[in-house]
Amino acid sequence: MKIGVAGSVGLDHLMTFSGKFTDSFVAGSLEKVSLSFLVDSLDVRRGGCAANICYGMGVLGLNPVLIAAVGKDWADYEAWLSRHGVDTSHALVSTSLYTAHFMVTTDDDLNQIASFFPGAMSEARNIELAPIMEKTGRFDMLVISPDDPEAMLHHSDVCRKEGIAFAADPSQQMARMSGEEIKLLIDGASYLFLNEYELALAMQKTGWSDREILEHVKIRVVTLGSKGAKVESAAGEFVQVGTPQEKSKTDPTGVGDSFRSGFIAGLAWGLSHERCAQLGSLIATYVIETMGTQEYRFTSAEFLARFEGAYGAEAAAEIAPHLSF
Repeated sequence: MKIGVAGSVGLDHLMTFSGKFTDSFVAGSLEKVSLSFLVDSLDVRRGGCAANICYGMGVLGLNPVLIAAVGKDWADYEAWLSRHGVDTSHALVSTSLYTAHFMVTTDDDLNQIASFFPGAMSEARNIELAPIMEKTGRFDMLVISPDDPEAMLHHSDVCRKEGIAFAADPSQQMARMSGEEIKLLIDGASYLFLNEYELALAMQKTGWSDREILEHVKIRVVTLGSKGAKVESAAGEFVQVGTPQEKSKTDPTGVGDSFRSGFIAGLAWGLSHERCAQLGSLIATYVIETMGTQEYRFTSAEFLARFEGAYGAEAAAEIAPHLSF
């Protein structure tokens, strides 16, 4: 299964705050906010939604095609992703801008305050899929993850016109997109990935009801935090899976991206939606236990044992033939 992943590539600046952000909020004064937090640590790690998804798929033994605009500081990051099974040869390299930067502070309750500088990502609107597919072959699926909004809309439009299955993953970019733009992005998607907050935001901005959103896509996947994830369709499909027990809660950055990587890997392997969601949930658990979105490691045996512990021997037997990394 040939899978392209379009979206951001960036460097994550991960900070931790020993306390709760909510202790600094004053009821009745939220219309004027001036907050400053003394952080205890700073880690600079590789990140970006498309890169995180590709990394997870690569770790699971797949060879996704990264479709992204990157900066002139790309060389070391490219070598890293290439070593982990990602086809990076089609990235658009800016001659003037640096790779995007994501800055996030996490408190003791795992609440986060974040900012994003797009950098070279703003050039993603110049990427065309046709020349890439002339070299790679036609994509069986394109994952459209958070990116320059114009690029996201262009990719979804091309997929509809060319009959290419696509997974829409608007995530944090919904805050920048209008209701009409969100409609254009997700309409006709084979898969729509959201968390609970993003689903509520999509309903608010589009004016569509929960049911209407379902009717505009084939399958909707909603992540539920510690409660797992649910997969549903307008045709009546409904599956909900839980999350494996985490060994620690270190940092939630990139958890959603990693869930998508496991889910899409399951699709590539021809597994059921239940198994896909379970794969995504286990990868997400590895990420929350690790500082950095691309720092987790496991062997096939370790992954399978943990999967069986969470979801049972029958489920593990179904994924075992695909774990050859």
